[in-house]
Amino acid sequence: MDSAIADIEFLARSTHRVGVLEALETSPRDRADLKAVTGASSPTMGRILSDFEHRRWIVRAGRTYELTPLGEFVADRFLNLCEAMETEHKLRDVWQWLPREMEGFSVELFADAVVSVPGPGYPYEPVERLTHLIQETTRMRGFDTIVQKSINNEAVCDAVLDGMELEYVFSPTALEGTYAWNPERVRAVATSENCTVFVHDNLPDGDRCGIGIVDDRVGICCHDRTTGALVAIIDTDSPAAREWAISVYEGVRADASPVEATAFETFIEAN
Repeated sequence: MDSAIADIEFLARSTHRVGVLEALETSPRDRADLKAVTGASSPTMGRILSDFEHRRWIVRAGRTYELTPLGEFVADRFLNLCEAMETEHKLRDVWQWLPREMEGFSVELFADAVVSVPGPGYPYEPVERLTHLIQETTRMRGFDTIVQKSINNEAVCDAVLDGMELEYVFSPTALEGTYAWNPERVRAVATSENCTVFVHDNLPDGDRCGIGIVDDRVGICCHDRTTGALVAIIDTDSPAAREWAISVYEGVRADASPVEATAFETFIEAN
Protein backbone atom coordinates (compact mmCIF):
# COMPACT_ATOMS: atom_id res chain seq x y z
CA MET A 1 0.00 0.00 0.00
CA ASP A 2 2.87 2.41 0.74
CA SER A 3 4.16 2.17 -2.84
CA ALA A 4 0.64 2.76 -4.19
CA ILE A 5 0.21 5.84 -2.00
CA ALA A 6 3.63 7.06 -3.15
CA ASP A 7 2.57 6.87 -6.81
CA ILE A 8 -0.73 8.62 -6.06
CA GLU A 9 1.22 11.36 -4.30
CA PHE A 10 3.65 11.50 -7.23
CA LEU A 11 0.79 12.36 -9.57
CA ALA A 12 -1.24 14.51 -7.21
CA ARG A 13 1.68 16.81 -6.33
CA SER A 14 2.05 18.06 -9.90
CA THR A 15 -0.62 19.59 -12.11
CA HIS A 16 1.78 19.16 -15.02
CA ARG A 17 1.92 15.38 -14.49
CA VAL A 18 -1.85 15.21 -14.28
CA GLY A 19 -2.08 17.36 -17.41
CA VAL A 20 0.19 14.99 -19.35
CA LEU A 21 -1.90 12.02 -18.22
CA GLU A 22 -5.11 13.78 -19.31
CA ALA A 23 -3.65 14.78 -22.67
CA LEU A 24 -2.33 11.31 -23.49
CA GLU A 25 -5.61 9.71 -22.45
CA THR A 26 -7.17 11.56 -25.39
CA SER A 27 -4.56 10.74 -28.05
CA PRO A 28 -0.81 10.27 -28.64
CA ARG A 29 1.09 13.57 -28.47
CA ASP A 30 4.56 14.84 -29.20
CA ARG A 31 6.60 16.79 -26.68
CA ALA A 32 5.65 20.16 -28.15
CA ASP A 33 1.96 19.37 -27.89
CA LEU A 34 2.35 18.26 -24.28
CA LYS A 35 4.24 21.43 -23.38
CA ALA A 36 1.55 23.55 -25.03
CA VAL A 37 -1.41 21.91 -23.26
CA THR A 38 0.23 21.74 -19.82
CA GLY A 39 2.36 24.91 -19.80
CA ALA A 40 5.34 22.92 -18.55
CA SER A 41 8.88 24.00 -19.37
CA SER A 42 11.17 21.81 -21.48
CA PRO A 43 13.19 20.54 -18.47
CA THR A 44 9.97 19.79 -16.52
CA MET A 45 8.46 17.94 -19.47
CA GLY A 46 11.62 15.93 -19.91
CA ARG A 47 11.50 14.79 -16.28
CA ILE A 48 7.78 13.92 -16.49
CA LEU A 49 8.21 11.81 -19.63
CA SER A 50 11.25 10.08 -18.17
CA ASP A 51 9.37 9.31 -14.94
CA PHE A 52 6.35 8.01 -16.85
CA GLU A 53 8.53 5.81 -19.05
CA HIS A 54 10.28 4.46 -15.97
CA ARG A 55 6.90 3.46 -14.53
CA ARG A 56 5.91 1.82 -17.86
CA TRP A 57 2.96 4.18 -18.24
CA ILE A 58 4.01 5.52 -21.65
CA VAL A 59 6.01 4.47 -24.69
CA ARG A 60 7.58 6.54 -27.44
CA ALA A 61 6.68 5.91 -31.06
CA GLY A 62 8.80 8.16 -33.26
CA ARG A 63 8.13 11.74 -32.15
CA THR A 64 4.99 10.94 -30.17
CA TYR A 65 4.24 9.43 -26.79
CA GLU A 66 1.26 7.24 -26.00
CA LEU A 67 -0.13 5.46 -22.97
CA THR A 68 0.58 1.80 -22.48
CA PRO A 69 -2.31 -0.43 -21.34
CA LEU A 70 -0.92 0.03 -17.83
CA GLY A 71 -0.87 3.79 -18.33
CA GLU A 72 -4.45 3.74 -19.60
CA PHE A 73 -5.49 1.89 -16.44
CA VAL A 74 -3.72 4.45 -14.22
CA ALA A 75 -5.18 7.39 -16.16
CA ASP A 76 -8.72 6.03 -15.99
CA ARG A 77 -8.65 5.33 -12.27
CA PHE A 78 -6.70 8.41 -11.19
CA LEU A 79 -8.65 10.88 -13.32
CA ASN A 80 -11.94 9.37 -12.12
CA LEU A 81 -10.73 9.91 -8.55
CA CYS A 82 -9.92 13.53 -9.40
CA GLU A 83 -13.42 14.03 -10.81
CA ALA A 84 -14.94 12.40 -7.74
CA MET A 85 -13.03 14.73 -5.44
CA GLU A 86 -14.08 17.76 -7.50
CA THR A 87 -17.70 16.69 -7.04
CA GLU A 88 -17.16 16.14 -3.32
CA HIS A 89 -15.62 19.58 -2.96
CA LYS A 90 -18.52 21.19 -4.82
CA LEU A 91 -21.15 19.49 -2.63
CA ARG A 92 -19.27 19.57 0.68
CA ASP A 93 -21.09 22.60 2.04
CA VAL A 94 -24.54 21.23 1.18
CA TRP A 95 -24.09 17.56 2.10
CA GLN A 96 -26.55 17.74 4.99
CA TRP A 97 -29.41 18.63 2.62
CA LEU A 98 -28.82 15.91 0.04
CA PRO A 99 -31.65 13.34 -0.28
CA ARG A 100 -31.54 10.27 1.92
CA GLU A 101 -35.05 8.89 1.55
CA MET A 102 -35.49 9.35 -2.21
CA GLU A 103 -34.78 6.00 -3.82
CA GLY A 104 -31.99 5.91 -6.37
CA PHE A 105 -30.22 9.12 -5.38
CA SER A 106 -26.45 9.22 -5.77
CA VAL A 107 -24.00 12.08 -5.52
CA GLU A 108 -22.63 11.38 -9.00
CA LEU A 109 -26.00 12.35 -10.51
CA PHE A 110 -25.15 15.94 -9.55
CA ALA A 111 -21.45 15.83 -10.38
CA ASP A 112 -21.70 18.83 -12.74
CA ALA A 113 -24.33 20.72 -10.73
CA VAL A 114 -24.55 24.45 -10.18
CA VAL A 115 -24.57 24.97 -6.42
CA SER A 116 -26.15 28.23 -5.26
CA VAL A 117 -25.67 29.12 -1.61
CA PRO A 118 -25.76 32.40 0.31
CA GLY A 119 -22.48 34.24 -0.06
CA PRO A 120 -20.69 36.55 2.39
CA GLY A 121 -22.88 39.59 2.81
CA TYR A 122 -25.27 38.42 0.08
CA PRO A 123 -27.82 35.80 1.14
CA TYR A 124 -30.04 35.92 -1.95
CA GLU A 125 -28.20 33.73 -4.45
CA PRO A 126 -30.42 30.61 -3.95
CA VAL A 127 -33.58 32.69 -4.24
CA GLU A 128 -32.34 34.37 -7.40
CA ARG A 129 -31.23 31.07 -8.93
CA LEU A 130 -34.65 29.54 -8.30
CA THR A 131 -36.37 32.57 -9.80
CA HIS A 132 -34.17 32.28 -12.90
CA LEU A 133 -35.05 28.59 -13.34
CA ILE A 134 -38.76 29.35 -12.98
CA GLN A 135 -38.69 32.20 -15.46
CA GLU A 136 -36.81 30.19 -18.10
CA THR A 137 -39.11 27.15 -18.28
CA THR A 138 -42.41 26.29 -19.94
CA ARG A 139 -43.19 23.42 -17.55
CA MET A 140 -42.44 22.87 -13.89
CA ARG A 141 -43.03 19.81 -11.73
CA GLY A 142 -41.92 19.05 -8.21
CA PHE A 143 -42.62 18.64 -4.54
CA ASP A 144 -41.52 20.27 -1.31
CA THR A 145 -42.58 21.20 2.21
CA ILE A 146 -41.09 24.67 2.00
CA VAL A 147 -43.07 27.89 1.75
CA GLN A 148 -41.04 29.84 -0.81
CA LYS A 149 -39.96 33.44 -0.48
CA SER A 150 -42.46 35.89 -1.90
CA ILE A 151 -40.21 36.62 -4.87
CA ASN A 152 -40.27 32.93 -5.86
CA ASN A 153 -44.01 32.61 -5.27
CA GLU A 154 -44.54 35.70 -7.42
CA ALA A 155 -42.33 34.25 -10.15
CA VAL A 156 -44.36 31.02 -10.19
CA CYS A 157 -47.66 32.87 -10.26
CA ASP A 158 -46.55 35.15 -13.07
CA ALA A 159 -45.26 32.18 -15.08
CA VAL A 160 -48.44 30.11 -14.66
CA LEU A 161 -50.70 33.02 -15.57
CA ASP A 162 -48.46 33.56 -18.59
CA GLY A 163 -48.95 29.93 -19.70
CA MET A 164 -46.33 27.85 -17.87
CA GLU A 165 -47.59 24.36 -16.98
CA LEU A 166 -47.31 23.70 -13.25
CA GLU A 167 -47.79 20.38 -11.51
CA TYR A 168 -46.75 20.45 -7.87
CA VAL A 169 -47.11 18.36 -4.72
CA PHE A 170 -47.23 20.28 -1.43
CA SER A 171 -47.24 19.19 2.16
CA PRO A 172 -50.38 20.42 3.95
CA THR A 173 -48.31 23.03 5.81
CA ALA A 174 -46.64 24.30 2.66
CA LEU A 175 -49.94 24.50 0.82
CA GLU A 176 -51.54 26.44 3.65
CA GLY A 177 -48.56 28.77 3.92
CA THR A 178 -48.48 29.38 0.17
CA TYR A 179 -52.16 30.23 0.16
CA ALA A 180 -51.77 32.54 3.15
CA TRP A 181 -49.02 34.42 1.31
CA ASN A 182 -51.56 35.87 -1.14
CA PRO A 183 -54.95 34.10 -1.21
CA GLU A 184 -56.33 35.98 -4.21
CA ARG A 185 -53.19 35.50 -6.27
CA VAL A 186 -52.85 31.81 -5.41
CA ARG A 187 -56.54 31.20 -6.09
CA ALA A 188 -56.17 32.68 -9.57
CA VAL A 189 -53.23 30.37 -10.29
CA ALA A 190 -54.82 27.27 -8.75
CA THR A 191 -57.91 27.63 -10.92
CA SER A 192 -55.88 27.93 -14.12
CA GLU A 193 -56.20 25.03 -16.58
CA ASN A 194 -52.41 24.70 -16.74
CA CYS A 195 -52.02 24.28 -12.95
CA THR A 196 -52.48 21.01 -11.06
CA VAL A 197 -51.99 20.87 -7.30
CA PHE A 198 -51.54 17.81 -5.08
CA VAL A 199 -51.08 17.35 -1.36
CA HIS A 200 -49.00 14.68 0.38
CA ASP A 201 -48.84 14.08 4.13
CA ASN A 202 -45.37 12.52 4.21
CA LEU A 203 -43.03 13.75 1.51
CA PRO A 204 -39.65 11.99 1.33
CA ASP A 205 -36.87 14.04 2.92
CA GLY A 206 -39.56 16.53 3.86
CA ASP A 207 -37.44 18.08 6.62
CA ARG A 208 -34.46 18.46 4.30
CA CYS A 209 -35.21 19.15 0.65
CA GLY A 210 -37.55 18.94 -2.32
CA ILE A 211 -37.25 18.49 -6.07
CA GLY A 212 -38.01 20.83 -8.94
CA ILE A 213 -38.03 19.71 -12.59
CA VAL A 214 -38.02 22.32 -15.34
CA ASP A 215 -37.57 22.08 -19.10
CA ASP A 216 -33.90 21.20 -19.24
CA ARG A 217 -32.74 21.04 -15.64
CA VAL A 218 -33.56 19.39 -12.34
CA GLY A 219 -32.91 20.96 -8.98
CA ILE A 220 -32.79 20.04 -5.32
CA CYS A 221 -34.25 22.80 -3.14
CA CYS A 222 -32.58 22.68 0.26
CA HIS A 223 -34.12 24.27 3.32
CA ASP A 224 -33.38 24.86 6.98
CA ARG A 225 -35.11 22.29 9.20
CA THR A 226 -36.01 24.84 11.84
CA THR A 227 -36.99 27.93 9.88
CA GLY A 228 -37.90 26.38 6.53
CA ALA A 229 -35.78 29.03 4.79
CA LEU A 230 -34.33 28.20 1.40
CA VAL A 231 -30.60 27.70 1.98
CA ALA A 232 -29.35 26.24 -1.30
CA ILE A 233 -30.26 25.20 -4.84
CA ILE A 234 -28.38 22.35 -6.50
CA ASP A 235 -29.32 22.08 -10.17
CA THR A 236 -28.03 20.17 -13.19
CA ASP A 237 -28.88 19.38 -16.80
CA SER A 238 -27.63 15.79 -16.45
CA PRO A 239 -30.00 13.41 -18.32
CA ALA A 240 -29.41 10.74 -15.65
CA ALA A 241 -30.33 13.17 -12.87
CA ARG A 242 -33.43 14.24 -14.76
CA GLU A 243 -34.51 10.62 -15.25
CA TRP A 244 -34.01 9.96 -11.54
CA ALA A 245 -35.94 13.07 -10.49
CA ILE A 246 -38.88 12.31 -12.77
CA SER A 247 -39.07 8.78 -11.40
CA VAL A 248 -39.08 10.02 -7.80
CA TYR A 249 -41.60 12.74 -8.60
CA GLU A 250 -44.00 10.35 -10.32
CA GLY A 251 -43.85 8.01 -7.34
CA VAL A 252 -44.67 10.87 -4.97
CA ARG A 253 -47.46 12.15 -7.20
CA ALA A 254 -49.02 8.67 -7.37
CA ASP A 255 -49.34 8.67 -3.56
CA ALA A 256 -50.60 12.25 -3.35
CA SER A 257 -54.17 13.53 -3.32
CA PRO A 258 -55.25 15.97 -6.02
CA VAL A 259 -56.67 19.28 -4.87
CA GLU A 260 -59.48 20.19 -7.23
CA ALA A 261 -59.47 23.82 -8.28
CA THR A 262 -63.08 24.32 -7.18
CA ALA A 263 -62.33 22.89 -3.76
CA PHE A 264 -59.05 24.73 -3.26
CA GLU A 265 -60.21 27.16 -0.61
CA THR A 266 -62.23 24.50 1.18
CA PHE A 267 -59.13 22.33 1.42
CA ILE A 268 -57.10 25.20 2.84
CA GLU A 269 -59.68 26.06 5.44
CA ALA A 270 -59.85 22.43 6.54
CA ASN A 271 -56.12 22.44 7.25
